[in-house]
Amino acid sequence: MKKPGAIVIISSPSGGGKTSICRRILSKTRRRQGWTFSVSYTTRRMRVGERTGREYHFVSDERFERLAQAGFFAEHFHVHTHRYGTPRKPLEQVVRKGGVMILDVDVQGAFELRREFPEAITIFVLPPSVAALRRRLRLRGTETREQLAIRFENARREMKLYSRFEYVVVNRTLDLAVQQVRAIIRSHSCRADKIDKEQMQTITG
Repeated sequence: MKKPGAIVIISSPSGGGKTSICRRILSKTRRRQGWTFSVSYTTRRMRVGERTGREYHFVSDERFERLAQAGFFAEHFHVHTHRYGTPRKPLEQVVRKGGVMILDVDVQGAFELRREFPEAITIFVLPPSVAALRRRLRLRGTETREQLAIRFENARREMKLYSRFEYVVVNRTLDLAVQQVRAIIRSHSCRADKIDKEQMQTITG
């Protein structure tokens, strides 16, 4: 029997580093092993260096609403004045066929996805401090002053929700954070509550 796939929800406050971690995790080797990335839909504008279908599927408000009404999304929310949604079908396929699906989602989306897929692994990425978070958001240079203020206040509030996730990684350096997230994913299936009971009965007698 094929082992069910794993859904890995990686979330953080804006500027926490979840997107950079996801990119590093999904190396060519991991992709050959069946690790893949869930590409969300969004109504925000494409940033310099982004490509539709890679970071996000960039769509209009009208198309997003049609997809939402059709039940296309496993979760969708307004975040920082824009809409974001996770397509349902790729997640269901991974659960059924095996592999590992990595999701880079905001905090609201993480909670909703956990309700839809209770077996999902949830990892929360924190910046080392509020000051570091403010600095990272400012250095991105992708928002106006008003947009930056909204993101920062939302991020400070979201940082306090870390205890609602199974695992927490403090992103002091990208290399270390990536190593920790990989270790969590690899070791999660070894938890006593995840081990196949029939297999253990055969081993232990």
